[in-house]
Amino acid sequence: MTISPLSRVAAAEFAPEVTYLNTSSWGLLPRRTIAAVKALADENAVGRRTGAGSFDAVEAARVGFARLAGVHPDRVATGSSVTVHVGLIAASLPAGAEVLAPEGEFTSVVSPFALRGDLRMRYVPLADLADAVRPTTALVAFSSVQSADGRVAGLAAVRAAAAAHGARTLLDATQSAGWFPLDAGAYDYTVTGGFKYLLCPRGTSFLTVTEEAQATLPNLFAGWVAAGAPWTGNYGPLERVAPGARGFDEPPAFLSYHGAEHSLALLAEIGTEALYAHATGLAARLRAGLVERGHEVVPGESAIVSVPGLDHREPELAKAGIAVSTPAGNLRISCHLYNTEADVDRVLEVLG
Repeated sequence: MTISPLSRVAAAEFAPEVTYLNTSSWGLLPRRTIAAVKALADENAVGRRTGAGSFDAVEAARVGFARLAGVHPDRVATGSSVTVHVGLIAASLPAGAEVLAPEGEFTSVVSPFALRGDLRMRYVPLADLADAVRPTTALVAFSSVQSADGRVAGLAAVRAAAAAHGARTLLDATQSAGWFPLDAGAYDYTVTGGFKYLLCPRGTSFLTVTEEAQATLPNLFAGWVAAGAPWTGNYGPLERVAPGARGFDEPPAFLSYHGAEHSLALLAEIGTEALYAHATGLAARLRAGLVERGHEVVPGESAIVSVPGLDHREPELAKAGIAVSTPAGNLRISCHLYNTEADVDRVLEVLG
């Protein structure tokens, strides 16, 4: 029997004690990532690390994400959360600007705009998003894959509609980057939390910005790291920030980024194409099995399988050692590289 490179990596890096199908909440950390975080923590405990961490690790994570996202590292800013990155984009819009978003979109994607109070928010069903773009739309803000139920947006159609009407695009790739191909350069902005399908520790987030859009973002959170070269902008106001997206960097959570470097390297070893085929293949097997058992599932080719109204079965699954989640009344089951057909069959057995 031939063992695939993906299966070899999964066996070497992960050993979950439960049937873990909850990556849409948070991803398991690879062994190499845990080792890097522990090594830095040990160095910090005994005073062997200058500055609490290495900017080389932050840069390696930036490069790793840029490779995965298909953009130059100069287009990538590093930070701590999607909310902060979206807040920066929200601050760039003029009063009265119209922001279009899907109904039920994840709160971090829409709240920084909605809570400003002087922007015009418009919400439509996800399937109608492209058709709803109009000449007055300044920004379309949406997730490539919906958090609540795993639906995949019509990416090409939304991009085409936004371009036709002169609107900018903000894509949240948090529920997709790591298994779904990401072409970050096709959007004005992308935001991606690293702690789900990128398998990074929480505290890692990546913002990509086109060169044109960089000129309109304010340096709202500019601190000493925004100077670019470490330790050169510690005192007094900065005269200038680093060129490109690095000028929007936040001070890094070093423990998280020391781990992120290795998680992103692991994903690069496997490749998005193999990850996509593996995760969506498992999800298709699960989706078909649920339908055979009389359940109505959200259709599509996502790695995330959702069954509306079946959230009450989660305690039963948990008792059987199966980790899933229940957002917005859905039973949400998410597949990633460390999952197997046996995991899928176990869920079907319990729900049968």
